[in-house]
Amino acid sequence: MKILIVDDEVIIRNGLCTVIDWKELGLTLLPPASSAEEALARIPVEKPNILLTDIRMQGMDGIQLAHEVKRLLPDTETVILTGYDDFAYAQQALREGVTDYLLKTSRPEEIIKAAMKAKQRIMDKWENAKQETMQTAALRSQLLDRLLIQGDESSLAPVQAWFRKNGVQSDESSLAPMRVLLLAATGWGDGALAALLLGAAENMLYELLPAVTMVKADRIVLVLREEARVSDCGGLERAIDRVRQTLKCTVFAALGRSVASYGELQASYREAGTVFAYRGLLGTEGLYTSADIADRCGGRTVCSQKEESELAAILMSNNGADLRHWVNRKVREQLEDPAATPSSVQAFLQSMVIAGHRWLERSQGGGKPEAALHTFEVDSRAEDEVFKLLSSVMAAFHEAIADKPYAYIQKSIVYIKEHLDQSLSLQQVAKFVHLNPNHFSEVFKRETGLNYIEFVTRERMRRAAEILQESQAKISEVASRVGYEDIKYFSQQFKKHTGQTPSEFRQSVKD
Repeated sequence: MKILIVDDEVIIRNGLCTVIDWKELGLTLLPPASSAEEALARIPVEKPNILLTDIRMQGMDGIQLAHEVKRLLPDTETVILTGYDDFAYAQQALREGVTDYLLKTSRPEEIIKAAMKAKQRIMDKWENAKQETMQTAALRSQLLDRLLIQGDESSLAPVQAWFRKNGVQSDESSLAPMRVLLLAATGWGDGALAALLLGAAENMLYELLPAVTMVKADRIVLVLREEARVSDCGGLERAIDRVRQTLKCTVFAALGRSVASYGELQASYREAGTVFAYRGLLGTEGLYTSADIADRCGGRTVCSQKEESELAAILMSNNGADLRHWVNRKVREQLEDPAATPSSVQAFLQSMVIAGHRWLERSQGGGKPEAALHTFEVDSRAEDEVFKLLSSVMAAFHEAIADKPYAYIQKSIVYIKEHLDQSLSLQQVAKFVHLNPNHFSEVFKRETGLNYIEFVTRERMRRAAEILQESQAKISEVASRVGYEDIKYFSQQFKKHTGQTPSEFRQSVKD
């Protein structure tokens, strides 16, 4: 807070500057002025908060100065200091907005007291202005929330009044088209810095555009009056670019349809929200409308069998670097797919996680896994989210087998289950767990109760039964998916283990 001393008597001027420790009082002392004219020339630039001035000076007097200061800086506090104990002067000074009146013979503590009272009045004004701003913003947000998000028709009247007051609409008879804009500004970091950036961007947009604004979660909501400079998006793009350059941030904006009534604003808001949901797919910045997403019909929603096998092999290897690389590649493929939609990306990412849990359940001999539903950010952050979830699956498996005396047998069982569609020799599996085939065969039978061939055949029949239950795949396809090229031999083995042919088994399940 700054204070300016004005007096044409050098002794008084310098004495007030040196006798009182203004810095200790929390005030920055500006260079003193020797006349009202000098002070008036400097005030618009230096903007003092407190003015301590003599009344009687050569040229313009202190009362005239106080009048001009009140006109230029209404919030500045003026304290008159004079050698004339003249009540008439005091009355005139008070009429001109002077907040205190002291004699030059006043002791330093009296002058300090007057300065501190002026400082407190200014701080009270600032606090009141802050509270009023917060209340205004809260009311604005409440009204917009009720109209745009809740669709509360009872909020129309106060919203209309608010819009007219703030220049978005003049009156109901001259209702101009409006549209909703959702805008995200990022680049300053998270938490308090992110909120600070949004607040600064909102203030700029409020000044640059004919709009009513509010901050909602991670975005700014604007209701725009569709003027010539906005309707073609040219003026809007310039405003967004101004925000981006001034605040050194990245700006993504989604524009809803143009509407002609307050009751239709919710539809414009919903459309803007639909476009905004594509933020990670369209890019990190720019201005977009529904035309930019019109051709997107959705990408893949489910992992392929090949991808599930790749994931299983990585989870089995316990290699975090390989898992990170694989996840990043798969997520980026989805984000870069020109047909992808937020829902299709969500579904595919969920499918990746479910594939990991499905593998974990199979490896532990459990049933079907519960779908661990998770909402992912549809942008590069999804890479970290998916990686963390699959890393926990990988850790759970390897922690579970770590304390078992023959952990390599558990690993071999999982390997067998993941490769039932391929030729699975004992030598191949023994090599996978780095054991001599004879030793592996001996320990495997002791731990599982079955020899290697019996175990593989049993698992193939179990998998075949699952496929027959869950799908309408042809018998030949079922045989191929569990490692049999000869359908007749497969059917014989299936009946031997279940007492029914594949066709009879499927029919019994339906019945």
